[in-house]
Amino acid sequence: MTTPPLASDLNLCLCHSCGMACDMRDEPTVCQRCEAPLHRRKVNSLTRTWAYLLASLVFYIPANLLPVMNTTMLGNGADSTIMSGVLEFWEGGAWDIALIIFIASIAVPGIKFVALTLLLVTVQRGSQWARVQRSKLYRFVELIGYWSMLDVLVVALVAALVKFQSLGDIEPRPGILFFGLVVVFTMLAAMSFDPRLIWEDQAERTLDQVPEH
Repeated sequence: MTTPPLASDLNLCLCHSCGMACDMRDEPTVCQRCEAPLHRRKVNSLTRTWAYLLASLVFYIPANLLPVMNTTMLGNGADSTIMSGVLEFWEGGAWDIALIIFIASIAVPGIKFVALTLLLVTVQRGSQWARVQRSKLYRFVELIGYWSMLDVLVVALVAALVKFQSLGDIEPRPGILFFGLVVVFTMLAAMSFDPRLIWEDQAERTLDQVPEH
């Protein structure tokens, strides 16, 4: 059984704007149909992914240490971090909400950190190990990325409900801002990573360093 040809073997490049397979024999810099910039690979994919990932790791520390909201009920106020909020829901019998917040706010970012680091290290080493599984891992990271915003939505929703019911007051704290930055930067890291690099050997990866036109 013969191996199907690669796009590079046929001198083709897929336009990321309109999806047209562009002829690259004359090395055009823009798509012939929509005039969007053409790149065989995402420009500086590994460098940008590392930068976004490290930035998200830096913001992850204050996101977990600083309070995400302040709850005032009947005159008594208290700050809550993500983990303390999970424990409060759990002790209050709302184990399902506690589990959802724990998965979305603690587990999902941790999984994304580990998965993206694994992908970056193996690609930089030119590893041929488990390429199919690593491609599926990248798609999984993309899939779960948007659920990380659940904690931000929970704070906004609970604050609106409490104000509506006039039982007290809930105000966001700096921790929720840092957590939002963690979500944004991990999403940018996943978007910057080029999964096609998984299938390239180290000697073939010169295209990732091509400057942007």
